[in-house]
Amino acid sequence: MSASYRDALRAALLYLVFSVVWLEFTGYLLTNIFDESADLQRWQLINGYAWVVLSAGFIFIARARLLGFLGIGAKLRHRNEDRARLRQAQAVFDCTREGVLVTDREGLIVHVNRAFMEITGYQAEEVLGHRPSLFKSGHHPPDFYQEMFQSLNCTSEWSGEIWNRRKSGEIYPQWQTIRVIHDDHSQPSHYVAVFSDISAIKNSEHELAHLAHHDPLTDLPNRLLFSDRVEQALASAQTHKRGCALLMIDLDHFKMINDSLGHNVGDQLLKAVAVRLQGMFGPGITLARLGGDEFAVLAESCPQLVQAAALAQRIIDGLKEPFVIDAHPLFINASVGISLFPSDALSAEQLLRNADSALFKAKNSGRDGYALYTEELTAHAQHRVEMAFELRRALEQQELRVYYQPVHDLKTSRLIGVEALVRWQHPQRGLVAPGEFIPIAERTGLIAEIDAWVMQQACQQMCAWQKAGVVLSFIAVNVSTRLFARRELFERVAQVLHDTGLDPACLELEVTESAVMDDPEVALEQMHRLRELGVRLAIDDFGTGYSSLLRLKRLPVQKLKIDQGFVAGLPGDEDDAAIVRVIIALAQSMGMQVHAEGIEQVEQAAFLLEQGCDLGQGYWFGRPMPAHELDWARAPVIRLERSPNAFRGELTL
Repeated sequence: MSASYRDALRAALLYLVFSVVWLEFTGYLLTNIFDESADLQRWQLINGYAWVVLSAGFIFIARARLLGFLGIGAKLRHRNEDRARLRQAQAVFDCTREGVLVTDREGLIVHVNRAFMEITGYQAEEVLGHRPSLFKSGHHPPDFYQEMFQSLNCTSEWSGEIWNRRKSGEIYPQWQTIRVIHDDHSQPSHYVAVFSDISAIKNSEHELAHLAHHDPLTDLPNRLLFSDRVEQALASAQTHKRGCALLMIDLDHFKMINDSLGHNVGDQLLKAVAVRLQGMFGPGITLARLGGDEFAVLAESCPQLVQAAALAQRIIDGLKEPFVIDAHPLFINASVGISLFPSDALSAEQLLRNADSALFKAKNSGRDGYALYTEELTAHAQHRVEMAFELRRALEQQELRVYYQPVHDLKTSRLIGVEALVRWQHPQRGLVAPGEFIPIAERTGLIAEIDAWVMQQACQQMCAWQKAGVVLSFIAVNVSTRLFARRELFERVAQVLHDTGLDPACLELEVTESAVMDDPEVALEQMHRLRELGVRLAIDDFGTGYSSLLRLKRLPVQKLKIDQGFVAGLPGDEDDAAIVRVIIALAQSMGMQVHAEGIEQVEQAAFLLEQGCDLGQGYWFGRPMPAHELDWARAPVIRLERSPNAFRGELTL
């Protein structure tokens, strides 16, 4: 039933009710008032005319009042406005350049616009009654659609990039917005999807990205993209424990070709060189043009110098064949600089810089050849590279060991502490001396990881000794420059102490003088935080660097360790004796303990005791050894005897 029909029916019923009421009421009155039939008929006729007049006015008033009271007039106005808006929306729907798709609550397509048909290639009759899955490209995983419907359920809207398929089978990108339409009961009634074809935008983005990362002449990666690929390759190489080589190539005397034959010929030659170089390399090798006549090659999985040198020679030989430009043969030679990861550099920037330095060396050496960043072309260099990889494996395979060297109080001869020292138990070579692998660990950055591991092991061992009743004042652990420079050292130490339960006062951290002086402000901050934690601090190898006494007095240090280089000449070397006296006097004046390393003779121990040195360690007291081999009962006693001509000491066990 239409709205207008219902309105008419309401008006008719209202008129009928009032007519019946009026006629019945007036008929009853006239019958009771007039007895004569003539008068009664005349007044009934008058009543009829009066009712016609009154009903006409009543209908007008009632119509206006009733429609206003019931809101029917407003509804009619709103209905007319809605119809106008619908006509406008229909015009926008049909004229918009965005595709529009409407589905019912079951997900069946009920309406599409003209732009939809132009973008997708489907006609309306081909998609009506179907589901939008008809256009799925297979580009997105199921999780993508699950997140889409979850967003629609939660927020009634979803926007994003989606790849769909045209009728022709072409897959193309859309930017699509889907909204849920609810009925009067807040239940989903329809879904409206508005989308635009962003294929042109995507193509433009790809073209701009390609131009930003590739050389326009040769279409090779440029310096920006090459640097990024070097960084990725180094990260992968470090993860998978392999080496990389970076080769910088420069065409010899290329400027002569530009000057004599013109830049057009020069450009053609550069393109020909790029094509020939590409033909030399297989997977795992990246070629780039860095600018001018300079190319670069990144060879992944190239662990040895020999392989890198062979690749450089292949490039040099391959470019010796003539290039035919405009029917004329052109000859060009090349110089190559080589830098290796991890032996020469640990970062992409450093690797590029070192390869450029090697290239400069090759050009200065007569050109038409290659040079390495380092001159260690011997077996020693190869051994060093192999050692670095083996050391990484040693950390993973738990081949490292912690040895402990006793520290004695020189006055009482009592063993009061130990220093934790790392050793490498190689499966083939046996126990590797620290001098062989510690420099490599420092060069490759592994020393920080090794230091952290030693600290964990040492603290656990100290706790075990304490539980067994062994009385020790401290256990000393070396902190490398790399680990000390890291601001998370405090967190690392705190975590180790928390995990092991060791009293912080039992842990002594030894920091080299050079580590402190590299960045004094950072060192001061680190050391104060460590002291707040409760650990002891010592300056190791004191006197070997360039100490600042002004900074030294600000450091919260409890101990100075005299380097074994000064102890070795005692007591006969006057210079060593004078330096030791000064260090001991300085420490005592600043309220610090003095600890001498490398004591191998009783005379050295006696001299140090005489000068007021507090602690000593060295082979004379005991060599570094596994925890279970420490002799807790051994207590060397130093007796001093003075004579007019000499100073000597005696050892009593």
